[in-house]
Amino acid sequence: MSKIIAITYSLLILVQSFNINLEDISKFSALLEHAQFHKANYGDTFFQFLAEHYGDARDDHENDHKEHEDLPFKDSHHICSHINTSFIKVANTFDFKHQEFINIPFNFFYKEGISSFEKLSVFQPPKLA
Repeated sequence: MSKIIAITYSLLILVQSFNINLEDISKFSALLEHAQFHKANYGDTFFQFLAEHYGDARDDHENDHKEHEDLPFKDSHHICSHINTSFIKVANTFDFKHQEFINIPFNFFYKEGISSFEKLSVFQPPKLA
């Protein structure tokens, strides 16, 4: 079940990355009608129609018809990015001062405590190695 949910979310993110709106889907019929208009009047194939309206020849063909406003995927508001970035120059200065190493005298001295109890031989270290 978790694999199905992961695949569903992955497909949802993929479809959202195409930036297709419901408005574009509703304008798809206008795209097909305009493609038929170009086929009837100019003899263009569907791929030539796409090249004239969405490809390299778009700038040359942009102002020929008034129906171009009704075509899907023509709005460019999904390309805008509204990211506010603030650049703040912060002057970081570091003063490194070399301090002399101070030799600390060895002040650790361990002496086993004296007890009046005799330790059992079980708890003594081995005498022969």
